[in-house]
Order: sequence, then structure tokens, then C-alpha cells
Amino acid sequence: MKAASKADLFRRLPSVDELLRSPEFTSMIAAEGHTPVAEAARVVLARLRGEINSGTLDPKGVDLALSGLHEAVERQLRQTLATSLRTVINATGVILHTNLGRAPLSSAALDHIRETAGEYTNLEFDLTAGERGKRDVHVDRLFRKLLAGDDVAAGVHARGGEPSLPTISTIVVNNNAAAVLLALNTLAEGGEVIVSRGELVEIGGSFRIPDVMTKSNVTLHEVGTTNRTRIQDYERAIDEKTRLLLRVHRSNFEITGFTEQPDLTDLVELTHKHRLPLMEDLGSGALIDLRTLGIAGEPSVIDSLRAGVDVVSYSGDKLLGGPQAGMLSGRTDLVARMRSNSLFRALRVDKLTYAALEATLLAYVKHDYDVIPALRMMRISIEEIERRAEKVVAQIRSHKLTAEVIGGESVIGGGAAPSTTLPTRLIAISSPEISANELAARLRAADLPVIARVEDDRVLLDLRTVFPEHDEQVVETLRAATQA
Repeated sequence: MKAASKADLFRRLPSVDELLRSPEFTSMIAAEGHTPVAEAARVVLARLRGEINSGTLDPKGVDLALSGLHEAVERQLRQTLATSLRTVINATGVILHTNLGRAPLSSAALDHIRETAGEYTNLEFDLTAGERGKRDVHVDRLFRKLLAGDDVAAGVHARGGEPSLPTISTIVVNNNAAAVLLALNTLAEGGEVIVSRGELVEIGGSFRIPDVMTKSNVTLHEVGTTNRTRIQDYERAIDEKTRLLLRVHRSNFEITGFTEQPDLTDLVELTHKHRLPLMEDLGSGALIDLRTLGIAGEPSVIDSLRAGVDVVSYSGDKLLGGPQAGMLSGRTDLVARMRSNSLFRALRVDKLTYAALEATLLAYVKHDYDVIPALRMMRISIEEIERRAEKVVAQIRSHKLTAEVIGGESVIGGGAAPSTTLPTRLIAISSPEISANELAARLRAADLPVIARVEDDRVLLDLRTVFPEHDEQVVETLRAATQA
């Protein structure tokens, strides 16, 4: 019998229209729509043509493919219509994992988003006056409660012997880099900003402070050296072109050894003397004293304002534990100038961010820190982690998996507290049949991916960053991974 030619095999494949007119595709089209199903069918048929053309699909293979064409199109359709952004289980022990979305939101924040996302809201509407309002009022009132106590306001002085500012104001933009951009452009456009050479940091994605300053249309004036900068360096650099002194908190690295950095109070005194504003880019932006959690080297926003800093910029999705956002808190007159900058409209956030941020801040007002997942993970006891880890290990030990609980360290992540670690217990897993890298890959390929660390040819799971309700899912995923 003559072997079928490629042309013969091509002719056996149906057209897209012919396929979609068949009765078995009717329900699929009714459920998902004609266009998505047609696109999925085109992809499947194009794949079959490619396999025929390359010689990898013979007549028997074509028969098999045609018999399963409906299922192949259905699989392609599910893949096409599946969302790309997915939930994962973070078992890395990095609490503010930038690649995994940093701080998870609290249940209250999620509820408030649901309440407002699908409805009209008073985002920019004054219900009392019945006219247009300002969107930042929804969180500014809470920031005032948290940041503008008497002891804070007393530390933030107006210039020229004027009375202390009675309140601290706050505006919100889409991230901390945007906050720095807006502040520099508003307060120092066309002039110079003095920064210590040891504070010219680079954040994630190769974004650097000098680059942000250039985009702000200000000139960088570096002072001091990489490891040592004195108050006299700032003093000598101030001239008629100076518009602002900027202090950048080195939140993602440390300089140790032969180092020197002026005390914040000295910088405040110097700026008062020269009637210049002082801005501090805190980056991570804690609203509580993290030393109570054993985390040192991360000043809070209140610490900076109490010391007399005029404007503080910080993130919402790091140590604050809320949504991605950038905050600018400080002197009311300076914040008002930033609010009136046309860049503010370009960088502003939407109602979903305000909803999540408002709910997060309310937890701080009530001192209910454990409802904020990131803070709760920092506070969890090593005994609780060990208890959960032992329970998981007891359920996964088999001839295919060796597991034990060992000592280890969790980290804050998100460019915060780079030298601080939190003691934890790790689940160390190895297999005589599967390499650690392969097992980690199988965990990532699960319907609910589990992201783990690999060290010394073992998969390491840190339950500090795993929600307790996911422990059973981790067990099931590990079991399934050994059956793959």
C-alpha cells in the first residue's frame, strides 16, 4: 500500500469553520464564545500541520490526533483563557518577597476592596458638601492619627521662628520611587540636592537614586565618601543653588567598618540654619518600632518626623504591610505644594489602593498588628513554626522522601533590614529518586505552586511565610510531586 504523502495528511485535517460547525463544539462555543474557541482551534490545527510538515506525525498519529481533537482544543482554550497572575505558596522564608508580590494584604483590606471595587464610591466626592472632594482625605485622616501626635508635631518646625506645624499631612502615589520623584521635582526643580555619596543606592530593577534625581530635573551634589560623610561636608556644599538636603536610608545594604554618618538631628539643625527643607527617603517605611520584634536598623516614619525631618517618603507594601503605594508625609505646606504639582495626578493611585490602605491603617490605629500578615509573620514564635513543621514532616516521610526539621533563618526581604534574620525551623527534604532542583520544579508546576529554596541538594521549606491553612496543601503537593 502506498505511503500517505504529506499532502494527503494535510487534506485529512478539517478547516476551522468545519470543526466549529460540528455538534460537539456547540456547548464549548456557548460557554466560552465563538472567537476564543476559533483561536484555540487554529492553534491546535497549526500545531498538527507543523508536526506533519516536520515528519513527526504519521498516518496513525493523525488518526489519533483527529479522535482527540475536541479535547485538544478544550485544553488549548483553558490555557489561553487562564489568568497569568496566580496565587502561590511562599515557602522561602522571605517575608516581603519582591518577586512574589511583597506584603500580602489583610482580610480586612480584601473585604474593603470587595466592598468598593464593584460599586460607585465617594472617592473624590464630599458627601457633606455635595461637591467634588479630594481622594487623599480617605487615608490622610488616618495618617494624621498615626503620625501627627503632639510629640511628632513638636519636632517638625516651620522656618524663621514661626510656630510649630500643628499637623502632619500625607499624600499617596503609586510607589516610593514615584514619591521621591514627585518630592524632588516639587521642592528642588532646577536646583541642587545634596546627598551623601554613601547613600546613592540602587533599588530593584536597576533603578538608581541618581537616575530618579535626573528625571526630577534636579542636579545631584554628592558629598563625603562611600564610607564616611561628616556634617561639615554638607555645610561646605550648601550654596545659592541648593534647594534640598536628602538623606537616603540604606535599607537594602550595610556599610560596616571604618564608617561615619551625621546624626539626623545634626542634619535637621543644619537645614534649619540655612532655611532649607530636609527630606528622608526611608524606603521600607515602618509605622511601628520594629525593635520589639528583634529587628534593628529600621527607623520608623515617626522616628524621622519626631527628629524634625520635613518630608519622609516610604512604601506601602513593605514594612507597612499594605498595598503597593508610595507615601509622602511631612510639613503641611510642603505636602500641599506636592499635591498641586501636575505630576501628582500622573502618579496618583486608584480606589482599590485607597481601600486596601485605609483598612491597613485602621489596624494600626486599633493596634491590631496581627491582622496584618507581614507583621504577623515577623511575630510568629519559633515554637509554633516547629510544631507545624513537625506535623508536615510526619505526613510526608516515605521511601521516596526523606524529611527532617532543622534550624534556619528567615529574612524580612523587600530591601528592608538587610542584616536582620529571624530564627526559624526549616523542613529539609531530599529524595533518592529526584534531584532537589527537579523536586523544586515539580512543586512550582503544581496547580497551586509552592515556591521553595534549594540548598546543598535539599529542598528547604520555611513555614514562617506559609499561611497555616496552606500546610495541608503543601503536604498534598509534596506527595503528588513524588508521583509525577
